[in-house]
Amino acid sequence: MLFYFDKIRPEVVIHAYDTGRKHRRGWLDVETLVDFAGVFVFGCLQMSASADAPEPWYLALLGFAEHFRTSSPPKIRLCVHCLQAVFQFKPPARVEARTHLQLGSVLYRHTKNSELAQTHLEKAWFLSQLISQFEDVKFEAASILSEFYCQQTLVDSAKPVLRKAIQISQQTPYWHCRLLFQLAQLHALEKDLVSACDLLGVGAEYARVMGSEYTRALFLLSQGMLLLVERKLGEVHPLLTLCGTIVESWQGHPIQKESLRVFFLVLQVTHYLDAGQVKCVKPCLKQLQQCIQTISTIQDDEILPANPAALFHWLPKEHMCVLVYLVTVMHSMQAGYLEKAQKYTDKALMQLEKLKMLDSSPILSTFQVMLLEHIIMCRLVTGHKATALQEISQVCQLCQQSPRLFTSHAAQLHTLLGLYCISVNCMDNAEAQFTAALQMTTHQELWTFIVTNLASVYIREGNRHQELYSLLERINPDHNFPVSSHCLRAAGFYIRGLLSFFQGRYNEAKRFLRETLKMSNAEDLNRLTACSLVLLGHIFFVLGNHRESNNMVVPAMQLASKIPDMSVQLWSSALLKDLNKACGNSMDAHEAARMHQNFSQQLLQDHIAACSLPEHNLITWTDGLPPVQLQPQNGPTTSLASLL
Repeated sequence: MLFYFDKIRPEVVIHAYDTGRKHRRGWLDVETLVDFAGVFVFGCLQMSASADAPEPWYLALLGFAEHFRTSSPPKIRLCVHCLQAVFQFKPPARVEARTHLQLGSVLYRHTKNSELAQTHLEKAWFLSQLISQFEDVKFEAASILSEFYCQQTLVDSAKPVLRKAIQISQQTPYWHCRLLFQLAQLHALEKDLVSACDLLGVGAEYARVMGSEYTRALFLLSQGMLLLVERKLGEVHPLLTLCGTIVESWQGHPIQKESLRVFFLVLQVTHYLDAGQVKCVKPCLKQLQQCIQTISTIQDDEILPANPAALFHWLPKEHMCVLVYLVTVMHSMQAGYLEKAQKYTDKALMQLEKLKMLDSSPILSTFQVMLLEHIIMCRLVTGHKATALQEISQVCQLCQQSPRLFTSHAAQLHTLLGLYCISVNCMDNAEAQFTAALQMTTHQELWTFIVTNLASVYIREGNRHQELYSLLERINPDHNFPVSSHCLRAAGFYIRGLLSFFQGRYNEAKRFLRETLKMSNAEDLNRLTACSLVLLGHIFFVLGNHRESNNMVVPAMQLASKIPDMSVQLWSSALLKDLNKACGNSMDAHEAARMHQNFSQQLLQDHIAACSLPEHNLITWTDGLPPVQLQPQNGPTTSLASLL
């Protein structure tokens, strides 16, 4: 799922970055800004005679507090002392409310004293509502207090604060839009996507009335994103069409226009990928890649829109670059271009490591987890199980650091462990992992993917007929398939073909596999194509049709080498060895035997290495948070028969 980000609050939120806030950074804002250096040089003696001018003591304490806050490392205790000292002077109401906000913000962001932070933020929100012409403090207090409540899992306390702030901020366009984004995000995190979409719709209409087509596009694109999550495709298509028209016709700062185009194209690409349409997505993906190249060449000029409702932008271009790498990896993985997927994953992870040194935004960890999830699947296919297992452990560590991340990725983590278990022939553990994953997800595509792989486990075990048929009824590709994904439906036909093959119903198997080939060829699903070809080749070999078998196995081997898919290469080389021996081609049979031996040795060594790692114990974890410490293995504990 894709999100906006807020520059002030470095966390995943649905609303956009605030470009205007950089002109209010720190605490010397419009009301208190004076020649601060002069104040200290002349010992706070040079003050304006205006009755509204800030008191010297206030500026001094504020300056010291800011100095301590921005020290390296920050001296938060001293900063807090300076701010608390303000109250000793019985300050005016505006200064008192602002200081409560500053104290609450510092305590919330830099300490564990949540009780005191809450007290100051609540006072700031209460006092600021009693003061006229005090919008910035009032609405920032509401925003930060709501954020604090959410962090403390007091969501029911956050909602009324945001609703009240939205109600009284309609004459303050920047804050009204920002608070709408924030409340929409809160509803989205609670999975109340209907309420979130309604709020984004309100925001889009408000932005239109305020004359900001740019912010209107941000609201509409966010709404489109949530509609995609809800699978309301009938509403998504006209909305994306409208967004495309707005984005192309809007004339503004180049980096803002290009960032809107990136957001729009990311939604289109992910929509195609969710539908398993790997071939259809290529033009959009190419546009997206060109767009991010354009953004990388645009100078980072100061963006100062005249319209306060437009003081937002989407992701920083460094984050957008990682996001484009991610969707490119997703496409390469589905299409079976695994070397390309690994190349872009390496680039993205390298950039993420650099960004995380300077930026604590949680979205970076989300990107990292999603990249690792895809590269783990690549490793399992290419025969690098030990590396995949270590990367699964890395995902576990990232999830341990963030409960939110674990909640949203626990099902995927168990699914990856299930796939690993299949690769090392631990079928009981694979079943347990997939069963755990099914209990943790409501996402239909993921559910279908898990069920398809669990069915393959039951087929390989050979004695789970009742459970297998129950699953197959729920993923029948001929009718009532649970999702619209082209790729998953093609996989559903393959599973049916595999079952028919093991049951000796070869004509039925050929029908299912030809349907798989037809669908996979239509969308360039190379791995499904390779698997279907080699299984068809095996069927023809069993039936004694060596010529037709060869016509299937040779392209399967070529495609598997291109992916590369180690298991299909092993299977194809074994078939080629037997085919050539049966046809009297001794030299070709010898070459195929040599290849088969090489693939067997590589897989065997990798199998032993993986099963000897302490991380191999993760296969027994099916409940709660992943284990923190793992005991080393004495050696492989699983059968190697399936590899040879």
